[in-house]
Amino acid sequence: MNRNLDGIEMVLLDLDGTIHLGGVPIPGALEFIERCKMRNITPVFLSNNSSRSVKEYVLKLHEMGIDAKEGDVLLSTHDCIRWLKQKGWLRIHCFGTSGMKEMMEEAGIDCSSKMVDCVVIGYHTDLVYSDLQRVSELLHRGVPLIATHPDIVCPSPVGGLPDVGAILSMLEATTGVKPVIITGKPRPEMILGRLKQDGIDPSRVAMIGDRIYTDMAMAHAAGVHSILVLSGEASREDLGEMDLAPSLVVESVDALLR
Repeated sequence: MNRNLDGIEMVLLDLDGTIHLGGVPIPGALEFIERCKMRNITPVFLSNNSSRSVKEYVLKLHEMGIDAKEGDVLLSTHDCIRWLKQKGWLRIHCFGTSGMKEMMEEAGIDCSSKMVDCVVIGYHTDLVYSDLQRVSELLHRGVPLIATHPDIVCPSPVGGLPDVGAILSMLEATTGVKPVIITGKPRPEMILGRLKQDGIDPSRVAMIGDRIYTDMAMAHAAGVHSILVLSGEASREDLGEMDLAPSLVVESVDALLR
C-alpha cells in the first residue's frame, strides 16, 4: 500500500480524529475527499460515535463542506441494530441521545417499553445522573447489557472526552456486569456486509482511521488495507504496541493521493 492508493476502489473513512476534530475539518481533509472522487475512489464515512443519527451525520458533513448522502454513512448504530434484529431483542432500554433512539425506532426497535430484552449503551452526550441510575437498576435485575461500540474516549480539540468504553468500565465497577456484545468497530461485520452489497473485494478497500484498537483492528479482521493517521488518538509511540502493523502510517489524510 502506498500513498497513491493504487488499486483501491473504496476508502472507509473514520470521522472523529480522521476527517474532523470537534466538527472542524482537519486541514486537507476536504481536499482529500475531492481527490478520491476525482480518481473514482468511493468514500464511505464510518463512525463508532452513536450520539447522532445518520440524518444528523449527513447534515454535519454538509456543514463541514462535504457532499454526502445517507447511504455514504455507516455507523456503529447500524451494526447494533443488525445484531439486535438477528437476536430478536426488539424491546430495549436505550441509554443514548434522541438521534440514536430515532434510528432504533425507525428500524422497528421499541425504546419505550417497560419490559425490555436488554440495555443498549450508546454515546450519550445528554446524560444526567438519573440515566445512570436507571441503567444500574436494570443491570442489577439481570437485564443483559449491549454496547454500540468500545471507544473509551471521543477525540475533541481540547482532549479526549468520556465515551462508551469509559461508561462500560464505570458500570462494571458498580454492578459487576459486562456487555454480552460490543458492536461497531472493530467487528468486521460492520463493513463486510456493505462490501458484499456493493460487490467490492476487500483487497480493493482501505480503512483510514486514527484508532489502533478499533479502526486498525477491524481492517485486519475484515481483510482490508489499513491506513493509520496520526491526526487523532494514536501517536507514533503507540505503533510499538500493535500486534499487526498497519499497511501505511501518515500524519493525516492530507498526505494521501498527492
